[in-house]
Amino acid sequence: MSEGTATVEVMQTAQLPEFLTRIDSPIGRIEVTSDGESVTSLSIERDGTLPLDGIPERSNPVLDRAVVQLREYFAGTRTDFDLPVSLVGTEFQKAVWGELATLPFGGVVSYGDIGQATGRATAGRAVGGAVGANPIPIIVPCHRVLASDGRITGYSGGNGIPTKVWLLDHEGIAHR
Repeated sequence: MSEGTATVEVMQTAQLPEFLTRIDSPIGRIEVTSDGESVTSLSIERDGTLPLDGIPERSNPVLDRAVVQLREYFAGTRTDFDLPVSLVGTEFQKAVWGELATLPFGGVVSYGDIGQATGRATAGRAVGGAVGANPIPIIVPCHRVLASDGRITGYSGGNGIPTKVWLLDHEGIAHR
């Protein structure tokens, strides 16, 4: 079997989300998916595209609430999200994402702090990898993680660091 055939087979078996909606935002279009009970992913437009651009929207009550809350967040009238989320990952990733979920609006934490909280104080790269793999950015606020000296070291959502800078500035979080 050639590499091209394997790729096609994987793409054919990849499960499409049951529910999907998109909204415009100050950082680009946002795509949110749901399994019918929880938010399962959030993607921020990168270079004019979203991962599921070719898939038609099909909303549900969870996504309707997510849209309202995201619009309120971007308008500056919401400082936390009250949405069910389903985070699929390794136990370590889930521990990191659990720490992210506790960060308040305008709060910040370092990668080292998260390592300490998850019992892996010297696992900076692993923490960074888990933060970058967060499937529901903004709602699970991975943008609030900075280097211990306040530097931005990266961001995997949207257009990368400019997207993170916008989110940090929106929340009044000092950064370098």
